[in-house]
Amino acid sequence: MNEESLMDDVYELKVNPRFEALLPGLTAEELSALTESILKDGCRDAITTWDMTIVDGHNRYRICQKHGITFKVREVSFADEDEAMDWIDKNQMARRNLTPDEFQLALGRRYNRTKKAAHDGGKGEGRSGGQNDHHLKTAEAIASEHGVSEKTVRRAGKFAAEVEAKPELQKLIKDHKPVNKAKRELKKANVIAQLEDVKAQEAKAVEGVYDTIVIDPPWPIQKIERDCRPNQVVLDYPTMTVDDIGKLRIPCAPDCHVWLWTTPRFLPDSFGILDSWGLKYVCCFVWHKPGGYQPIGLPQYNCEYVLYARAGSPVFTDTKAFNLCFDAPRGKHSEKPEAFYDTIRRVTAGRRLDMFGRRAIVGFDSWGKEAV
Repeated sequence: MNEESLMDDVYELKVNPRFEALLPGLTAEELSALTESILKDGCRDAITTWDMTIVDGHNRYRICQKHGITFKVREVSFADEDEAMDWIDKNQMARRNLTPDEFQLALGRRYNRTKKAAHDGGKGEGRSGGQNDHHLKTAEAIASEHGVSEKTVRRAGKFAAEVEAKPELQKLIKDHKPVNKAKRELKKANVIAQLEDVKAQEAKAVEGVYDTIVIDPPWPIQKIERDCRPNQVVLDYPTMTVDDIGKLRIPCAPDCHVWLWTTPRFLPDSFGILDSWGLKYVCCFVWHKPGGYQPIGLPQYNCEYVLYARAGSPVFTDTKAFNLCFDAPRGKHSEKPEAFYDTIRRVTAGRRLDMFGRRAIVGFDSWGKEAV
C-alpha cells in the first residue's frame, strides 16, 4: 500500500546509483527552471521512495536539501531492485520530454529485463521452445502496453544492450545527444586515437604505408606553344605514360584516403587508373582557379579535378565546411594550393603522403624530386 506524508524536516534519503543512472539528465536550463520553481512554490510533487531509497525525484530532493525546503514522500513497495528499475523506466516513458533515443533506451531495458526474468523463471520446465515462447510473449506484452510494434520492442532491446555495454555512449545519451550522432562521434574519436597512436604510426612507417595519400602524377602533357615568350613547348620535369602511372604501387594502409589530381584531358583515364590501383572511386573535387590557359576554339581551363577514392573504409575526422568545389589562388606551375592541403589536414588523421610533390608540405611526407 502506498502512503504519502509531509516531511516536517529535511530528511536524509538514500540514493541508489543504479536507479539514478536510468534517469535522463537535466540540461542547465531545465535544472535552473526547476530550482526557481521549487524556491518560489515549494516542492509540489512528492518524492517517490522504496524503503527510503529514491526511485523518482532525485533532482527535486537535491534542490530541497540544498535550500532546506520540506518535501512530501510517497513510499512504494517492490519485490526487488529489478522490479524497482522496471517501474522507473515505465514511469519515465510516460513523460513527454523524453527524446526518441531516451524512450527507445527505456523501452529496450524493459524488454531485456522482462525477457530475462521470464527466461530465468522458465528454466527447468523442460518445455521445447520455451525460451522463444517467453521472448515472443514478452515483446507482445510490452508492445501492447506502449502502443508500438513488436519489431520496435525487439529493436529497442538490441539498442539498449549496445548502450549499456558502452559507458561513454550512456553519457552522451544522458546529455541528450542523438544516438546516431553520438555513435559517429565515438567512432570518430576511436579512429583518430588509433591513427595518431605512436606505435601504430611507427608500425606503418616500417611497412611503408599511409592513411592519407595525395597524388599529382606527372601526366604526359606538353606545354602549349604560345605567342608570348618564352616559347616553351616541353615540360621542365619528367613525365610518365598513363600505363606507367597505372602500374604505380600506391602505399595504402588497409583504410586509406586517396586524392588523385588530374586534368580535363586525362579525367577519363583517371577512373581506370584508380581501378588498377585497387581503389574505389567516391567523388570528384574541383579547384576553381583564377584564370587558366584557353585552347583555340575551346573554353578557358580555369579548374582542375581531384578524384577522391578509398582503400577499405577510412573515416573523415571532420566534415564541416568540407566542400567538393573550392576557390584558391594559383601558385607556380603544377603547384597545388595550400588551401587544399589545409582541408586535408583538417579532415584526416594518421600518416600522410604527398606523391610527386613540387614542394614540402606541412603534415605530409613528400615523395618527389622537387619536394625539399
